[in-house]
Amino acid sequence: MDITEIRKYLPHRYPFLLVDRVLEIELGKSIVACKNLSANEPFFNGHFPEQPVFPGVLLLEAMAQAAGVLGFKSQGKTPADGSMYYFVGADDLRFKRPCVPGDQVMLRASIISDRRGIWKFNVSSDVEGKLCASATILCADR
Repeated sequence: MDITEIRKYLPHRYPFLLVDRVLEIELGKSIVACKNLSANEPFFNGHFPEQPVFPGVLLLEAMAQAAGVLGFKSQGKTPADGSMYYFVGADDLRFKRPCVPGDQVMLRASIISDRRGIWKFNVSSDVEGKLCASATILCADR
């Protein structure tokens, strides 16, 4: 999926749309997407000027957005239909290495369960095969 199709499944827009491309998707199971980090990203000016690092909260959000694409597309829903996913929780969140300008961050999500509109996903991110972060997240379909 390119950015035009991703925008159909995520309500986010610049500067908060954090998924650049979907590389693989198996509906009802898993997704692999990516976020290309450019030195021109606005958050790098302040986080941190001398040694820029992709903020951990935005890395978590990027993983959640990839999970959102998987959830929306698996159900055949879009925000235009009035459907919305809210990120409502994270467990076992771990950051293993920083992401920096020039990195292509791979965003991975797999569905654990879907019960009464609460979706549970395993998410992770990596750069060149090295784990950056992982978590179990919850999203509510409203």
